[in-house]
Amino acid sequence: MNDPPPGSVPASPPAPAAVRGLPTGIWALGLGSLFMDTSSELIHSLLPAFMASVLGASMVTIGLVEGVAEATAAITKVFSGALSDYLGRRKLLVILGYGLAAVTKPVFPLATTMGWVFTARFVDRVGKGIRGAPRDALVADIAPPEPRGAAFGLRQALDSIGALVGPLLAVAFMMWLADDIRTVMWIAVVPAFVAVALLALYVPEPARGLAGAGAKAPLSVVAAGRLPRRYWLVVVLGAVFTLARFSEAFLLLRAQDVGLALGYVPLILIVMNVCYAALAYPAGAAADRVSPRALLLAGLPC
Repeated sequence: MNDPPPGSVPASPPAPAAVRGLPTGIWALGLGSLFMDTSSELIHSLLPAFMASVLGASMVTIGLVEGVAEATAAITKVFSGALSDYLGRRKLLVILGYGLAAVTKPVFPLATTMGWVFTARFVDRVGKGIRGAPRDALVADIAPPEPRGAAFGLRQALDSIGALVGPLLAVAFMMWLADDIRTVMWIAVVPAFVAVALLALYVPEPARGLAGAGAKAPLSVVAAGRLPRRYWLVVVLGAVFTLARFSEAFLLLRAQDVGLALGYVPLILIVMNVCYAALAYPAGAAADRVSPRALLLAGLPC
């Protein structure tokens, strides 16, 4: 999107009717993200304590599991986006990614060793890597051009609401079930499969040739080299800021270490995700009216 000319007046924000008028597929992608994130964050908000307290894992082991899991998701994304361009079938990869995440959910409450947890986290992150880029491309394919930023913002907002609801449910069920952590993890299985069903039933596969769907882009280093310099600057910037991140698992373990009761540890993620959920849609809608570059630069220091 180009920057507005100097002195121009930004367009008025889209009315709520514009959000309601987004295609059903956008809402289905958003609700699918909501249910899957509810499931994932319910488990992930308890998983560090489960690994440390129930399975007796060391901090080094937990760090290894989390590091491999996140690296797997990041590496898989590189290939899944290009593959969706090559095949011209984004929905297939989205369903595959969400399906892999769903089938791993029962493994966590069944786990008796760290090997089970490592395998489940690895497959779950493969699924996340597979679905991420094709899902975002699918949003671009089926969203109308004018509120495209709002469509991305809506999907991310619903995703963030799921990331908020998951830890809330974890706290509620841990209180209700007297810290029976395995039983609480079993509850997470249901929304994961609801997410897959929503996507399978209500997300269309765009007609071949629309918004790039069906294009046979070559999977080559040469093709990547033709991407503009601005793209690579964004990639490098993202990589630098990612180096400063650390796994949320350590934050949750630190909360438990300083005395927060096991059932209340997910509150840490609740506070974080309130901010994500509140800002995601306004930021996406703003990108339809002002410079996305300015919004990106404003968000980097946060």
